[in-house]
Amino acid sequence: MIRFFNEDVPYKLPKKQVTRQWLKQQVEREGFAVGDLNYIFCSDEHVLQVNRDYLQHDYYTDIITFDQSEEDDKIEGDIFVSVERVADNAAQLGVSSEQEMRRVLAHGLLHLCGYYDKTDEEAAQMRAKEEEWLSQYSS
Repeated sequence: MIRFFNEDVPYKLPKKQVTRQWLKQQVEREGFAVGDLNYIFCSDEHVLQVNRDYLQHDYYTDIITFDQSEEDDKIEGDIFVSVERVADNAAQLGVSSEQEMRRVLAHGLLHLCGYYDKTDEEAAQMRAKEEEWLSQYSS
């Protein structure tokens, strides 16, 4: 089950049910089932604190993904999303906040599906997958 929570910001995800179904379909196309998956919408400061506390990183980011999966074919985890960072990214990229939020939601889930973005090659593959997933979204 995919759930959406707010931590310290009042954020309402547009088209929540459509988005939930889209994410589930993409995971299934990757060969996985969805278990307990939690998206937590929060502030830059909250994500920064999570980054410091759990990853020993001292920088802002739009998303942090924690894999809680116990079975190889089932996706489970907690994904923290900075609503502020997503809005800033959208403005810089010249896209809507809603579109950038979908990209970030997909990005976090792609990490749980085994995609990474540490190297240039991995990042290119991640971007291609994000675009593929986004092309499957229909409102």
